[in-house]
Amino acid sequence: MKSIPIKLTYAEEVKAFVNTVNRYEYEVDLRSGRHVVDAKSILGIFSLDLSKPITLEIYNDECDDLVKDIQQFTSEKE
Repeated sequence: MKSIPIKLTYAEEVKAFVNTVNRYEYEVDLRSGRHVVDAKSILGIFSLDLSKPITLEIYNDECDDLVKDIQQFTSEKE
């Protein structure tokens, strides 16, 4: 499993993020505090408080392609 801090501020970012993660077959969740939602669900994401820290959890260790594609949404930009 891989955990990555994510920052989603605007509705357009959420839509782009969901479109990106839906291209992959990996199981992915977003965690904010004690709340966990499916990262492929736009409604699930909007149920989170996007002003608080969010962590993307990818349930696959070989996911470098997905990590590269979501780099624009990471809160730790390299």
